[in-house]
Amino acid sequence: MANNVIVYSAVWCPWCTKVKEFLDSHKIKYEVRDVDNEKFAQEVVTKSGQGGIPVTDVDGTIVVGFDVKKLKELLSIK
Repeated sequence: MANNVIVYSAVWCPWCTKVKEFLDSHKIKYEVRDVDNEKFAQEVVTKSGQGGIPVTDVDGTIVVGFDVKKLKELLSIK
C-alpha cells in the first residue's frame, strides 16, 4: 500500500537531505514542501507544534527530525 508522505524541508538543511535520501533508498514516493515558502513554514508549525525541520508527515502521523526507527515503523520498512 502506498503511503501519503510529505517532507517539510529546506535546501540548506543537512538532516532534511538525509530524510530524503533515506526515502529514496527505499523507493518511497514523497512530496517536498520547502519551508522557505511562508505557506509551508506555517503549515509545518501547525502540524508539528514547532518550527524545526525536517518534519515528515506519513499518512497524518508527524515525525520530527531524522527518526529512522519511526520512519521504518510507519512505512513498514524492515
